Amino acid sequence: MAERKSSTNPLIRAWDAVWHPTPGSVRLLALLGVVGNVVIVVSGGLVRLTESGLGCPEWPRCSGDSLVPTHNADHHAFNMAVEFGNRLITFVVLAIGVLVFVAALRLVPRRRDLVWWSLAQPMSVVAQAVIGGIVVLTDLNPAAVSAHFLVSPALLVFCVALWVRAGEGDAPARPLAGPWTRRLGGLLLVAAAAVLVAGTVVTGTGPHAGDASSRRYGFDIEDVARIHGELAWVTIAFTIAVTIALYRTGGPAAAKRRALELIALIVAQGAVGYAQYFLGVPAGLVLLHMLGAVLMWIAAFRLFFALRDRGPMPDARPRTVAARPAAEAAQPA
Repeated sequence: MAERKSSTNPLIRAWDAVWHPTPGSVRLLALLGVVGNVVIVVSGGLVRLTESGLGCPEWPRCSGDSLVPTHNADHHAFNMAVEFGNRLITFVVLAIGVLVFVAALRLVPRRRDLVWWSLAQPMSVVAQAVIGGIVVLTDLNPAAVSAHFLVSPALLVFCVALWVRAGEGDAPARPLAGPWTRRLGGLLLVAAAAVLVAGTVVTGTGPHAGDASSRRYGFDIEDVARIHGELAWVTIAFTIAVTIALYRTGGPAAAKRRALELIALIVAQGAVGYAQYFLGVPAGLVLLHMLGAVLMWIAAFRLFFALRDRGPMPDARPRTVAARPAAEAAQPA
């Protein structure tokens, strides 16, 4: 038996990242999961904003007996392409989830929590696909649409946790901030989650529900927008409180950076939110607001994780495998 030698061939390197993983390669795959889920939120927003929610009127087929878009007199080709593209991205995110799960299983030494965090990713994507089918079959019922969106932030919890945990050790968690600061960090997450939920209600009440004929929530748009804005201010208050606490108590530099990043995102998100409200909710600003929402969610969790330490990332210990056949080794990279 001999150690597997590194290769400059990108296909072999990609294979090694999954089948002969290191902590670094698992972390890279986890980051791809984070990026993939941000992309699927944006693509899902594009589906809603272009009224393509029923571009593929069937599920799991797109139209009739076809899994891919075909000519349909009742649905424009553009809308079918947008909706089908969103479905394809779901398969890409699912593939990333499967790959990171395999890598976590193959990691030496195996880290049980990484296996569980990674397993949650493909399982959550499957749940998201099922809810997406319910969305189509119920003709974009606003409650189903809201649930479909909220699966992505829930899935991002697993993705971000795996990304962070793959880059640190397995020592018992050591607090890097005082108990009040950590409690404020937890309350910040609760407030951020409430903002996300309220945001789906605002979108389901407003003009961008995915199709011109789809149902909306029966709420007054000004009332739900006001509640959404008030919850956003609560989130801002907790963020500022955590930041002040970190600076007054000499908190870790990484946590301070995460707090300042979150404040910057909140300021930008607030500007976009008020702009879209006063400009009549233009589609472009709504899409930017959805992107900002998930980026804030990720930033809030990164701040929360930065309030404790689990030790350094373990040294890479790739699996040992039989030496490659001479013919394989002789192939050009």
